[in-house]
Amino acid sequence: MASEPIISPELAAETDHILREVLGEVLGLNTERTAALDAGSGLFGHLPELDSMAVAGLLTEIEDRLGIIVEDDEVDGDMLETYGALLAFVSAKRADP
Repeated sequence: MASEPIISPELAAETDHILREVLGEVLGLNTERTAALDAGSGLFGHLPELDSMAVAGLLTEIEDRLGIIVEDDEVDGDMLETYGALLAFVSAKRADP
């Protein structure tokens, strides 16, 4: 049984901050909208700005800014369903590159 990667509180906070910045920049969301995102906030299918065309740009920017690689087979609806799911995915990638 695989265990979840351990991520320090500092890395978790940095990841959250950068992910909010990326969402704001790529999707054109203002700071208030990105600050209001919580773990249950819907993303794909909930934010009109995050359509299938925007997903590629979002993932590319996440890779560039967070120094991770997102494989095509890792991208699915569950990962993009909520902010919490996306943050957990990105955090795990950063903890176990």
